[in-house]
Amino acid sequence: MTGPAGRGSCGLPTYPWRLAPEGLATRRQLRALGLRPGGQPVVAQIERPRRRRGPLVAYLYRTDLAKPVRPMTPAKWQAIAAALAARRLCPGCGLDRGYTIPTSLGTCVTCADAPAFAA
Repeated sequence: MTGPAGRGSCGLPTYPWRLAPEGLATRRQLRALGLRPGGQPVVAQIERPRRRRGPLVAYLYRTDLAKPVRPMTPAKWQAIAAALAARRLCPGCGLDRGYTIPTSLGTCVTCADAPAFAA
């Protein structure tokens, strides 16, 4: 790991975890503020040390150049609702179970717990 305002492997200014200067934010921090990077380039990075693997790197963007998040259109809301409804539909019994079907089972819990009958 490099020191404060050091140069990382990709040539960007690198800051230790939680020591980034004011005016810079990660994508998640921008989203929490209702902003998005808006096409601006990455200006710096922060490194979070980890014991077993290499450091975790997060890219930083300038908050003054960030743009507001685009609002969801009615078509996007409808597409998301349809996708979530499809995840609740059990392929075994064809019923909407009201919860997301576990991918580990492939069917609803009722169908997965039903005994398999030998034909």
